[in-house]
Amino acid sequence: MYKRNAQGWSKHIDFMLLDIFILQASFVIAYYLRHQGWVYSRQEYRNLGLLLFAADVLVTVVNNSLHDVIKRGYAKEAFELIKHSIYVLAIVLIYFFSSQLGGVYSRITLAVTFALYVIFGYITRIIWKYILRHTRFRRERNNMLVVASEENADGILTKLLSDNQAGYSIVGVVILETTNLKSVHGIPVVSDMKNAANYIAKEWIDSVYIDGPINDKRIVKLMDACAVMAVPTHYHVPHMARTEVKRFSEKIGGTAVLTTAINYATPVQILIKRLFDIVAGLIGSVCALLIMAIVGPIIKIQSPGPVLFKQERIGKNGKHIKIYKIRSMRMDAEDMKKDLMDQNLVKDGMMFKMDFDPRIIGNKILPDGTRKTGIGEFIRRTSLDEFPQFFNVLGGSMSTVGTRPPTPDEYEKYHFHHRARLAVKPGITGMWQVSGRSEITDFEEVVKLDTGYVANWSLGLDAMIIFKTIKVIFSRKGAM
Repeated sequence: MYKRNAQGWSKHIDFMLLDIFILQASFVIAYYLRHQGWVYSRQEYRNLGLLLFAADVLVTVVNNSLHDVIKRGYAKEAFELIKHSIYVLAIVLIYFFSSQLGGVYSRITLAVTFALYVIFGYITRIIWKYILRHTRFRRERNNMLVVASEENADGILTKLLSDNQAGYSIVGVVILETTNLKSVHGIPVVSDMKNAANYIAKEWIDSVYIDGPINDKRIVKLMDACAVMAVPTHYHVPHMARTEVKRFSEKIGGTAVLTTAINYATPVQILIKRLFDIVAGLIGSVCALLIMAIVGPIIKIQSPGPVLFKQERIGKNGKHIKIYKIRSMRMDAEDMKKDLMDQNLVKDGMMFKMDFDPRIIGNKILPDGTRKTGIGEFIRRTSLDEFPQFFNVLGGSMSTVGTRPPTPDEYEKYHFHHRARLAVKPGITGMWQVSGRSEITDFEEVVKLDTGYVANWSLGLDAMIIFKTIKVIFSRKGAM
């Protein structure tokens, strides 16, 4: 029976257990230094120890904190560990605040706990990675036979042998063509294609790695023979060589398929994100109604018409949606836009931005050249116009964090790589909004930021963007 490599956080269960141990040990040491006693002798601190355990596991699983932990350099490891500890500490502080038990616990004990955790955790991870890289301790190795063409064999073996954490030992090579080669990269050529199945049947072979055209009848025949012998085969998909996509196998309609995607979310992550959106949507919708009640009459006085503005945008994967905003522009703004396109600061017309937009309610240039603003500029600068989009978040067509939804005319100009922005639900805020959106006039930079968000998405990244958004709103920096 084939033992599949662990996926996601579960393949780093050793690091996870070490982290749990280090955090609890740091907790014990910190308490002893502060109170000269055994931390678990007190009920409230036993509860805190359990909370630290749960928070540590939750952050590891939800934030995927151990992703590529083996490959991280020293600086990256320190950064990721500090970020992980901040998330765990945030959960503890939220618990203190919500339960009003903060005064029961020693702040010094908590601070020392996390200081020791970062120090000892970093040292432990570095040592453990060194052990794994220089020993075969991590997993049981199996004998693997490689089948490849003479042209590709050297490159394939170079990649396979470079994996220090591989769970296999390459014991032989089979060349697709007739050849006089005796070895490749120091690995012996043990058979030709005609006799490969017989060789596998009589030798210690745990699995077979195959690189070659799938329409080659010899390869199909060999894979069938391996299936009969219950020998697992790994077929290399050469045309999926892009390193920035993720690949995994699954079943669709009862058929086995290999799926590729720029990123993916687990059902648990999707559920947590949606639950947060529902809570944020409810709170934001109430705020939107209050804001509309206050600024609505002013808008109607300065520009007669509805307070709530509905506009067609492009949502996830090209779906047409209607988004809601507090109206900050004149009723004839779309007609005016056509006459103002020559003043657009964004290259190629992929977005529209002006230094001083006369379409905004109250914006006027006086005879002496002075620029006068009104309620429209105020609600845009303070991002109050965005609050009705929480109606969309509550309804599910948008998310709190995502990418900016383009207008249909912008979408029509998209090239292939621009569409990557639409791989997630559009959001009220996102990477572009917290990266100085007023200063960005190159649409390709917007695409780069949004694509980076999609490729590196995690619940932790969403949390970081939300905190940055709050900072941007209060500093009134980057509004547009």
